[in-house]
Amino acid sequence: MTEQTVLVRVSGPDHPGITADLMDRLDEAGARVHDIEQVVVRGRLTLGMVISVPEGRDLLKELLLLGWDHGIDVDFEVVESEEAPRRLGFAVTVLAPDLAPNQLAAVARSIADAGGNIDRIIRLSSYPVASYELLVEGADVPQMREGLMLAAREHRMDLAVQKEGLGRRAKRLVVLDVDSTLIQDEAIELLAAEAGQLDEVRALTEEAMAGTLDYETALRQRVKLLAGLDESAVTAATSKMRLTPGARTFVRTLRRLGYEIALISGSFTAFTDRLAEELGIGHSHANVLEIVDGRLTGEVIGPVVDRARKAELLKEIAVSEGIGREQTVAVGDGANDLDMLALAGLGIAFNARPSVAEAADAQVSVPYLDAILFLLGITREEVEAADAEDE
Repeated sequence: MTEQTVLVRVSGPDHPGITADLMDRLDEAGARVHDIEQVVVRGRLTLGMVISVPEGRDLLKELLLLGWDHGIDVDFEVVESEEAPRRLGFAVTVLAPDLAPNQLAAVARSIADAGGNIDRIIRLSSYPVASYELLVEGADVPQMREGLMLAAREHRMDLAVQKEGLGRRAKRLVVLDVDSTLIQDEAIELLAAEAGQLDEVRALTEEAMAGTLDYETALRQRVKLLAGLDESAVTAATSKMRLTPGARTFVRTLRRLGYEIALISGSFTAFTDRLAEELGIGHSHANVLEIVDGRLTGEVIGPVVDRARKAELLKEIAVSEGIGREQTVAVGDGANDLDMLALAGLGIAFNARPSVAEAADAQVSVPYLDAILFLLGITREEVEAADAEDE
């Protein structure tokens, strides 16, 4: 039997029963469905479908009548019977406080200039930031990345480019820096404030974060300034930690999805262990302050958690959990995080210094930690629906 392959496009006000009635008509006519995609935006339906119509069946007339009955538009186009195989491409995620047309145009132009075609656009969120995911095929990836990074800097957007596929959706370990990432503070400065040494410690912190002073040297110099501090002052300092906006939502959502979460910090276990217990995080690694007779000695016990050690810990946790490196995500803001960000399958610079942001796979410059969920393809609606189920 001779068949004709037709692309059917349906659009108009959405309401229950349209798709069901459409499929009933196709079934009655003996048509075959090869492909179908449907989306509803602000109550308006757009449906595309490729079908094979048996010769001698006046199906198109039936579909026009269906459109009349439902108050929708139906049109047709004869297409090639053989569909080109769909290839797995790349997911480009873009986010900003508000995404204007010129910003989205810059993203689309960078993709087109690299020979890429946008197969689909999905809105991920409108709050607390606007974000979209663009599924792209056929692009020269290095050229596309370079163009997108230039567009991001020029138009003040955050962007991530990730290979689409199961590996991206199966990322199961998220490693977080703590100071200025999970929390808004620097733990050493909270301790220094208790000890009356804030200015001296803050100057050393700045040098360490900028990478101009050896991290271990800077850490030991800062800790020496805390010698004699009472253990109760350490407890007082930990109580003053301020979580980054969106931190609870971020961790809660990851836990619901079954992700492993780890804190790897150049901070101190007095802070990270408290955070891990409060947020239900399974792994916590940081420096250990020596306490003798209830007071800090000004020394650190054991190996320092520096740049290299952070990457080693990420690897160790991934192995212990049976998680491949490509299935890991690392989030940090300072030079001390660079090796960890480079080792992870996806390294995200969170409100980071320019040198760190340029080295990372992706960057987030908005002050909401849960915005990182959108880089993982999780929508705001999914987060809110999960929260509502637990109420």
